[in-house]
Amino acid sequence: MKRNTKISIIGAGAVGSTTAYALMNSGLATEIVIVDINKEKAKGEAMDLSHGACFVKPVEIKSGDYKDTKDSDIVIITAGAPSKPGETRLDLIGRNLKIFKSIVPDVVKYSPNSILLVVSNPVDILTYITYKLSGFPANRVIGSGTVLDTSRFRYMLGKHFDMDPRNIHTYIMGEHGDSEIAAWSLTSIAGMKVDEFCSAAFKKCDDSFEESIAKDVKNAAYDVIEKKGCTNYAVGLAIKRIVEAILGDENAILTVSSLLSGEYNINDIYMGVPSIVGREGVKRILEVPLDDDEFSKLCESAKTLKEHIDKSNIG
Repeated sequence: MKRNTKISIIGAGAVGSTTAYALMNSGLATEIVIVDINKEKAKGEAMDLSHGACFVKPVEIKSGDYKDTKDSDIVIITAGAPSKPGETRLDLIGRNLKIFKSIVPDVVKYSPNSILLVVSNPVDILTYITYKLSGFPANRVIGSGTVLDTSRFRYMLGKHFDMDPRNIHTYIMGEHGDSEIAAWSLTSIAGMKVDEFCSAAFKKCDDSFEESIAKDVKNAAYDVIEKKGCTNYAVGLAIKRIVEAILGDENAILTVSSLLSGEYNINDIYMGVPSIVGREGVKRILEVPLDDDEFSKLCESAKTLKEHIDKSNIG
């Protein structure tokens, strides 16, 4: 890991400020810059975080303009219109397209060698937009994808089986949204498939088990937004995990939103798929062996994203 690491966060809302807090606690950065159209909000967040300097590893946290993000190693984009109760992530495309057209050129101007990590929703489409607007190679433009969805999936399976979710291996793939798929055929616990583990653990896994869990994962964000207005803590931790994999050159397998160029017979679409993540960003996309039904649903998820891209004239 570099001795000095600069991370800039565009957007000082709930997700941006929580991300800054997670990164501050992690000790991954020596400098964190927060930029927001509401300069006083960004300044207040930076001040509040800085007052905890005695409790973390040395890190300079400040607010500023795009010029202050100069030479960032990673620029995290969380800015954008938030989801309202009843809205899907895809409903946000029009509002956030305008915002990104004002953000990305300035980010690229000051940090031409950075990795761009897009978090704003709809993340897959906005990552594609960022890729097009930035002119960066695809490996250096990535989205948070289904990293959080995968964590939710593992958490809910852990609750069902009464075990540590870190010992459950599985993925949510496709759109970070309503067309995402749960990769049940790849799910394993202690080297066993789910059905095998159900028998071994004496747990009930009836015909509705998989459908119920997948539905709960898909609706998790909507449930949180309905109750508290936004999601921020878990996504902040998910972003921290991606940043950790990049800066540590971990070659970690994460379901970030990556540009597919023929993988899974899908082209020119960003979506969450298992990818090897390291210092160069996405080093490689893995084509995992989905069953026929999952493969079909993944292609349908890509089709949904493609239709919205075409409608928005951003291809």
